[in-house]
Amino acid sequence: MSTSHGATAPPLARDLDRAGFTVIEASGRLNTVQDVIKLQADMIACFELFPDDAFFGSLAALARMAPRPVVVFTSDVDAGKISRAVEAGVHAYVVNGYDANRLRPVLQLAQARFASEQTLRAQLADVNARFAERKLVDRAKGILMGARQLREEEAFRALRNAAMASKQRIGQVSQTVIDSASYAELMNRAGRLRMLSQRLVKLYALGCAPRLPPPALLGQTIAQVDTTMAVLERSLPKATLGDLLESVVAAWGPLKRLLTGRPDVARLAEIDRLAEQLLRRAETLTTNLEVAAYATGLRVINIAGRQRMLSQRMAKEALIGGLTGQTDASPAKAEFSQGLAYLGALPVGNERIRSSFEQAMQVWAAFEIALRDPATDSGRERIALLSEDLLAHFDELTQEFERVMQTLVGV
Repeated sequence: MSTSHGATAPPLARDLDRAGFTVIEASGRLNTVQDVIKLQADMIACFELFPDDAFFGSLAALARMAPRPVVVFTSDVDAGKISRAVEAGVHAYVVNGYDANRLRPVLQLAQARFASEQTLRAQLADVNARFAERKLVDRAKGILMGARQLREEEAFRALRNAAMASKQRIGQVSQTVIDSASYAELMNRAGRLRMLSQRLVKLYALGCAPRLPPPALLGQTIAQVDTTMAVLERSLPKATLGDLLESVVAAWGPLKRLLTGRPDVARLAEIDRLAEQLLRRAETLTTNLEVAAYATGLRVINIAGRQRMLSQRMAKEALIGGLTGQTDASPAKAEFSQGLAYLGALPVGNERIRSSFEQAMQVWAAFEIALRDPATDSGRERIALLSEDLLAHFDELTQEFERVMQTLVGV
């Protein structure tokens, strides 16, 4: 492709044709990148009397989007424009040196420089890709080493074997491990907000009991909500889930303000209402995280994490009922039983998961009995104690399921 511009422009198209080149377009000025691509030109040769910013800009765009060998003939002796030409991707910039007899060697020089440049770019891209892959492998090894207590060589062997089995590059497998670990952690944290919303009301209700001191755990739980939200704000992909997290944060502000001071039963209903709003928004965030990851293992983390919330919800409802006399039927117990059935039916080979689940079932049996006596101080204390015990077991289960998600091993 050839172009010429200016009153003293040489007959470039004619001379190129005589030199044995096929000219597929001869115009008064180099046009858009789209034109070059459409014409499928192998190289660009042009005469530009006084190159300007627009000219160099079009060449730079061409170099980025559709690289070609570029030869520019000019009468402009401005040395600064030589640097501009190099930056714009020109391979031969000839000042006051146009000669029809020299066209072929000049164009061949541009082609050779272009080929050399492309080789160097490919080599650099390969080095960068290998370096990026190595970083991915190192991160994935670290995840496996922590989750499975492996030595470094064992973690690498696990990645390599998984790559061979799936017929992928080890970097691709490593990225999968990293993504799975990230989503599993985010799912756990987002799900924890659901539990904390109910635990706050449970502790507040416990503090409203006439002869029980305000629980020290209330202040710690408020701090846990703040910390969890701060981690999620740093880690969640804002482009896809940022609005959902903003909604959760917005629900937390009014609830946090009401929780200050000594617990007062008069504020209990409003606190519970705001906590329910926080719960719903945290549930929406958690559900969307599960969908975004396209990973079946996250479903298990979601269910186990939801059991934490339900343990606190049942305790909260029992305590509020004991204080106010309101004993509205709640689906929390039925939902908790459904969660137990789901987790109990999993084909689990992990001994720690099996042991933790069995212990949780024992605590659940005692907790179910304690829920029948929320009107006495001793009954309230027992509900509070067993709900914390049950929470601890399901928190451990959720953590274990998260670790399983990070190890390339099915549950």
